[in-house]
Amino acid sequence: MDLILAGGSVYDPASGRAGAYDIGFKGGRIAAVEPRMNRDLAEHVIDVSGKTLVPGLIDMHSHVYHGGTSLGVHADSLAVDAGVTTFVDAGSAGAGNFAGFHAHVITPSRARILAFLNISHAGIYGFEVGVGECLDLKLLDPAHTLARARDYVDEIIGIKVRVGKSTSGDNDVNPILLAKQASDALQKPLMTHIDKPPPTLVDVLQCLGRGDILTHCFRPFPNSPVTETGAVLNEVHAARGRGVVFDVGHGRGSFGFQSASKMLAQGFEPDVISSDIHSLSLQGPAHSLLHVMSKFMALGMDFETVIKKVTVAPAKAIDKTDIGHLGIGALGDVTILEVEKGDFEFFDVVGECIRADQHLRCCGLVIDGIYWPPV
Repeated sequence: MDLILAGGSVYDPASGRAGAYDIGFKGGRIAAVEPRMNRDLAEHVIDVSGKTLVPGLIDMHSHVYHGGTSLGVHADSLAVDAGVTTFVDAGSAGAGNFAGFHAHVITPSRARILAFLNISHAGIYGFEVGVGECLDLKLLDPAHTLARARDYVDEIIGIKVRVGKSTSGDNDVNPILLAKQASDALQKPLMTHIDKPPPTLVDVLQCLGRGDILTHCFRPFPNSPVTETGAVLNEVHAARGRGVVFDVGHGRGSFGFQSASKMLAQGFEPDVISSDIHSLSLQGPAHSLLHVMSKFMALGMDFETVIKKVTVAPAKAIDKTDIGHLGIGALGDVTILEVEKGDFEFFDVVGECIRADQHLRCCGLVIDGIYWPPV
C-alpha cells in the first residue's frame, strides 16, 4: 500500500458501510477498506483516530476559473478548509475561453476540477460590472459550444445557462432552449441558474427534463419554490417527478432559510447540496461547502443525509462513477471530518440568522491517494 488512513470511522453512503475501518490506497486509487489492515505494509500511515472518513466531497456548483474571470476563486487554496476534493465549475468559461481555463487552472490544480461549459461564448465575464452573458443571443451558439465540449470530454460534464433579469434581460427562456440544444446533442445534463424574473421559475422548469439540473433551488422571493402560503409549487413536484435534479447552489443571493425550512418540512429535500462559491460569496454568506452543509444540519438534516448529498448524489448527477464513493478501484479521494461543538451563527442571503451547536470541520484530504494535511 502507498498509504493507509488508520483508526477512523468510515461512512460511505453509496455502500451503506459505516463503522471502524482502515482505508488503503495504491496507485492513486482505493485498494482496500478493512476493519484493520497490516499497517507495516504501507509506505505511509496516517492516524485518523476520532475522525470520520467519507468519500471526497464534490462541490457541484463552484466558480474556480481563478485569474480568468472576476468571480473565480483558487481551488487549491480553498480545498482543505472546504473539505472538497472535486470542484465542479458551473459555467465560468464558455467556448471562447475554456482552453485557457483548462491550460492555466484545471491542468495544474491539485484539487480535481470538472466543468459545465457556459452556452455563452465568453462565459460569465461581466460579474462585477453587471453585464449578463445571455443578454445578447448572438453570443449563444449551440454548434460552437458542442464542438468545444467534445474537445474536452474528460473535463466537461454538461452545459450551463444563466437566465434572469440581470443575466438574460428580456430574452425569457430562449437562452435555455439554445443551451438545451447543445446539452441534448452532447447527451449530458443542462444546469440552469435562475434569479429574479423574467423568466419565472415555472417557465424555467417547463424547459427541463430528466437529468437536467435546476440550481438555486431554495431561492428566496422572487422565484421561490414555495407559494405565499408556504406550499411547494405543483410545478416543482412535477419537475422532480420527471427526473429534474434540484441543486442548492447557495452563493451570494440564492438561498433563503424560509424557502428551505418550508421545503424540508414538506419532505422536499435538495438532491444535491453545493456552495456556489465565488469571489463575492467566499466571505459570506456561503463561505464554503462545509459551511453550507452545516446549515442544513442546523435546519434538522442528519449527518448521513448531508454526506449523501455531497458525494454519491452529485457523482450520479454528473455521471462520474469513479468518485463519490469508497468502492475498491475508485479514485483515491477521502475527506477527513470532525463535528466541532460550540455556538455557531448561520446567515442566509437576506440576513436571516439561525443558531446551532455544531459545525463540520475538515481535518485533511486525500486526493488521488496523496494525503493533504489541514492548514
